[in-house]
Amino acid sequence: MNATNDTGSATGPGGTGHAGAPGPAGAPGPAGGSVPAENPAAGTPAISLHAPDPTPTGPAGATTPGPVRGGAGPAPAGANRTLGRGIATGLWGRVEQQDFRSRVRGTLLGSALGDALGAPAAGLSLAALREAHGPDGLTGPTPALGRRGRVTAATQLTLFTVDGLIRAHVRRDTGAWHPPTDLHRAYLRWAATQHDWGPDERRKDNGWLAQEEWLYARRAPHRACLTGFADDVLGTLDQPKNPTARDAAAASRSAPFGMLVGWEPTLALQLSVECAAQSHGHPTAHLSAGAVAVIVHGLIRGDSLDAAVQRALGLLGARPGHRPVTDALQRALAAVTQGSPGPEAVEALAADEAGDGCDAADALATAVYCALVAEDVPQGLRLAVNHGGDSIAAGALCGALLGALHGETALPAAWLAELEGRAALLELADDFALEMTQGPSLHSPTTASPGWLARYPRG
Repeated sequence: MNATNDTGSATGPGGTGHAGAPGPAGAPGPAGGSVPAENPAAGTPAISLHAPDPTPTGPAGATTPGPVRGGAGPAPAGANRTLGRGIATGLWGRVEQQDFRSRVRGTLLGSALGDALGAPAAGLSLAALREAHGPDGLTGPTPALGRRGRVTAATQLTLFTVDGLIRAHVRRDTGAWHPPTDLHRAYLRWAATQHDWGPDERRKDNGWLAQEEWLYARRAPHRACLTGFADDVLGTLDQPKNPTARDAAAASRSAPFGMLVGWEPTLALQLSVECAAQSHGHPTAHLSAGAVAVIVHGLIRGDSLDAAVQRALGLLGARPGHRPVTDALQRALAAVTQGSPGPEAVEALAADEAGDGCDAADALATAVYCALVAEDVPQGLRLAVNHGGDSIAAGALCGALLGALHGETALPAAWLAELEGRAALLELADDFALEMTQGPSLHSPTTASPGWLARYPRG
């Protein structure tokens, strides 16, 4: 994966960015800088990594302290940035870690809530929704796929995205680090859940997530995901899988890339785009996924939603084929000032002539608009799913944005109580936060916690 920062110079997650930010937990990348792709035949270039200086520099050449508190490294941005509610991010202090964990939990739980809320609306027009559920449409969790609170493939794939990101960080210790390959392996583990009866104990790379029996069920997966991960071939931007697929399934699983707050937003965008192309080759699909990553990244680092969207617009503007996605984001911003929020306003965001709002850019516009005008999380999610477009994707994306913006405590408790897989979502969220903030205490090239490697194998 090749990427450049805002000044055009290549930098990796372990390098310095526009604010002199070190990599996650202050851990250096593999020695030597450039890491070759593990699968050269797939045509994926290597990501350029640079180890951070022992004392990372902050703004205007100022220095920030090194790792403190039991191996927790510097926080994910320069000392001039904040991580929620005005907290300085020069160090991963206790308060900073708690805020980060709350936002990670909020992102994953919010996405799952929106997914589950939107599931009963799948395939229904706005008129059909109102006929089935009353003039207000869906107002709370409703039975779908067997019971209330049941999630779809969007949440399943989001879980495996987080699993792959954790393993990518663990595998840095081996010196063979190529995150798109680690994510591809995670998605292949998801694909096994779509055709196996249950966990295969013979697979040594399953870790704990692939042992969760409740995941072994088909929950309305998009065809592009099934075909994209039907074999071991790694799709790349040069040779993507399903080059005409423009639905929102790849974007719906991409919020976790934004949780990599130790990475520069350009790199989070690049990784999200590359991993989306493993199943969705159309630029509208994989650039929408990249936009989701950049927006979530900004929210977790303490930006306003409007500022995070503006950053996404700036980064996407240089990408070929960006126009449908940037136009969708602009429509979402403009719609905020054009009348009262409602289902009709949401449906007007669709760019296609049919107005069905079924591609990734339309789902992204819906999610951003609903998050911008939401008075609270439930109201935003209701607005995101009550329309004739992709209610699952719009709900999941809106939930991820609101969860990243406000943290887990803003989510409706009554809805969480019925959410399928809540324990697994919380466990994975906490593991991700632990890896990002305490990674050097858990593993290194010479030592490692056996329990951690059992959960997230390097192989």
